[in-house]
Amino acid sequence: MERVVEHLRSGILTTRYAPGQRLIEADLTRDLGVSRGPLREAFRRLTAEGLIETVPNRGALVRRLTLTETIELFQIRTELEALAARLSASNVSEPDIRAAFEGAIAPIWSEAPRLSAMAYLEENKQFHDAIVGASGNCQLVTLHSQLQLPLIMFQVSGGLTAEILCHSVAEHREIAQAILDGDAPAAEAALRGHLERAADLTAHMPPSTFRAET
Repeated sequence: MERVVEHLRSGILTTRYAPGQRLIEADLTRDLGVSRGPLREAFRRLTAEGLIETVPNRGALVRRLTLTETIELFQIRTELEALAARLSASNVSEPDIRAAFEGAIAPIWSEAPRLSAMAYLEENKQFHDAIVGASGNCQLVTLHSQLQLPLIMFQVSGGLTAEILCHSVAEHREIAQAILDGDAPAAEAALRGHLERAADLTAHMPPSTFRAET
């Protein structure tokens, strides 16, 4: 059953299963070589994680967020990562933390143009996870992972143009440099500006990007 859960979780977080897509039991039991029992238990697990939702007369679907849910998650994310940025800047003088942080964020210094939103999302996730990881706060790491932020980013990826990606990379570098300099106020300010801009861009995306409000 763990294999089924991990297959579905990985598929959702890499958009092999897209937001709003129906997960058809007959297809999945055949493809995964399992019975309906373990599959339904996997659905229950992933529903509890916020990755799947059950809709009457449609069955299990990959969770698709409303605009309100997305903005609310951005608000929570901003506060959590602002704290992480401050803590990371305070911790970065420790050699092990600095080395791990520098290694994790190495892709942001590449000058190669980011032409594909989908290809960029892993770099984005790795960067933000690195900030939280360098905070040294295990509870913060757990809370951050529970937000399922990749789900938000994959849902809005269609609106991420090459210009937006370029701007985002520049902001990542500003945040990273402030952390590496040990400047906690600057790191927090840059992080807040980055995520507030992202939330504003998200709020102005076409309504079809999101699930209808209920």
